[in-house]
Amino acid sequence: MDRSGEKNLNPYDTHAIEAAMQIKEGGVAVDEIVAVTMGPESAVRALHKAVSLGADRSVHLTDPAVAGSDVAATGYALAQTLKRENPDLVLLGQQSDDGECYTIGAVVAEHLGAPSLTQVIKLDVEGETLVCERQAEYGYDTVEVGLPAVISVGDAINEPRYPSLKAIMGAKKKPLDTVATGDVDIDTSKVGADNSAAQWTAAKAPPQKAAGTIIEDEDTAETVEKIVAWLDERKLI
Repeated sequence: MDRSGEKNLNPYDTHAIEAAMQIKEGGVAVDEIVAVTMGPESAVRALHKAVSLGADRSVHLTDPAVAGSDVAATGYALAQTLKRENPDLVLLGQQSDDGECYTIGAVVAEHLGAPSLTQVIKLDVEGETLVCERQAEYGYDTVEVGLPAVISVGDAINEPRYPSLKAIMGAKKKPLDTVATGDVDIDTSKVGADNSAAQWTAAKAPPQKAAGTIIEDEDTAETVEKIVAWLDERKLI
């Protein structure tokens, strides 16, 4: 998979940052909001965007040893990085925008030994408990979880704010901690392409769809005949 392009902030993660900001601005005592990512040197661009949206500081795990990690290995590496931060609440977007992976939150939670919820569209902090509303297949679930917890928020939870020009200009001045595998006790035999169970092998574009048929309503009787013929041809009537 070609991931050589610019490393912008995953748009789904902007909802997680906004959720964190709304908790803080809503009166809950929050010491700090920390943005964490794993990736090559160019991934720092995503962290600059994250702090421009309100995060107080950022942590960048970058090390050749983690390159090519699959979801399980990435979740392990991120969890090791998060352990050093000792967070009360970990918020993620519902999915990545490159691999379209929805499971990284659950993997991180497993390694942190914390409860995990996905597709959360509303959350309230009540003391040491988080009351969440999550979107399910046939409705909405209300779930209480104890903190610390790992929550993947759905994109319906909020409308992310736009960073101000002042915030964008000041993003590079906010604290950025760059760490390698050895700094966060990552077992390098568990990360990287060679140590990942899932291997990306190829991709192909979906088959092209045939162009549709447009029937103009110029003459009602003729139009009806065309529609009936079209349906009859496909044995739909």
